[in-house]
Amino acid sequence: MAAREPSRYLARTLPRAIAPSARPQTLACRRNASDDAPARRLSNHLAELETESSLATPLPADTVKSFNPVAAAKSRRAQLPRSRYQFRPPKYDRGPLHPHQPPPPSDPSSRVFVPGPFSLPRVQQTYDAAIASDILTLCYVHNPPGFTPPPKAPRLREWDDSSPYHKNRPLRGPRGGDVLRLLRKPIKFNSIPELERITIHSYVKQAAQENSGWLHVAGMAVQAISNKRVETFKSRASVSTWSIAPGRDTVAVKAELRGEDMYHFFGKLVDVVLPRLKDWPGVKGTSGDSSGNITFGLEPEQVALFPEIEVNYDMYPPKMIPGCHITIHTSAQADKDARLLLSAMGVPFHGKIVN
Repeated sequence: MAAREPSRYLARTLPRAIAPSARPQTLACRRNASDDAPARRLSNHLAELETESSLATPLPADTVKSFNPVAAAKSRRAQLPRSRYQFRPPKYDRGPLHPHQPPPPSDPSSRVFVPGPFSLPRVQQTYDAAIASDILTLCYVHNPPGFTPPPKAPRLREWDDSSPYHKNRPLRGPRGGDVLRLLRKPIKFNSIPELERITIHSYVKQAAQENSGWLHVAGMAVQAISNKRVETFKSRASVSTWSIAPGRDTVAVKAELRGEDMYHFFGKLVDVVLPRLKDWPGVKGTSGDSSGNITFGLEPEQVALFPEIEVNYDMYPPKMIPGCHITIHTSAQADKDARLLLSAMGVPFHGKIVN
């Protein structure tokens, strides 16, 4: 009995791999015909391997010196024939019925393919992880089983038979005007509002009144905060007070941000610039174009709070730093959905809310 106690204690302390097994060892001697198949297959593969590596035996010096692919290519008189199976996208899109169709922009063989994105911005990660699911929960509309939506009224009204002149006449438009407002569809998993693009626009009237230096400084400032090359525009209207004639003076710059640049700019705007604005109540609740796009403006002093301008503030003349209008384009179909999205992402709103 005393001899069994140390062996039991030793079995507990040893790892499971080397601990004595409680199963009878006679079962380990059983072999099946299928056990020999992997070993036989492995031995066949090993037999096909070379005994010595070709890298271990050095090549002759004459063979090494004679290998010159550049000289062989230059000495070739005719160009090698192109592969008949190599795909080359057409240079121009000749319509949907043309037999040669360009690949989508996401295809690496496309002429307009842009690689990336190479990083996941924090704003995009927050939207995918938390904001999208929260918006879907807040806007959820429950329809009980067996629910059938009421039938929609006809888009165009017909003529009755009260007059012979009504026969064969085209259908009439709806009452209440010619233009109908956009109807808001319920938000589902595939229609959650998200950011599409951001437009930064700056109108510099001093470029027509004084010199073009104002326009250059505005272009450099907008380009610095947006990480995008700006576009310049000439005036379309005549403003006699500012000595601006249509089509004569370049007075505006614009940068349009998409994808990674858009999320980086939005993160700087919400986390760095807007919290530092003094006595700024927020974006007006009446802003919007009834299609899910929100616009607000920043003064020159507020544009100077961007980190790209603040760190190189001496490079810009203080009086030439421009103001700008920022338009946030979303995929929402109504302004209230766009405000819900931007509020969840950190943009404050104030005043009367117009839906």
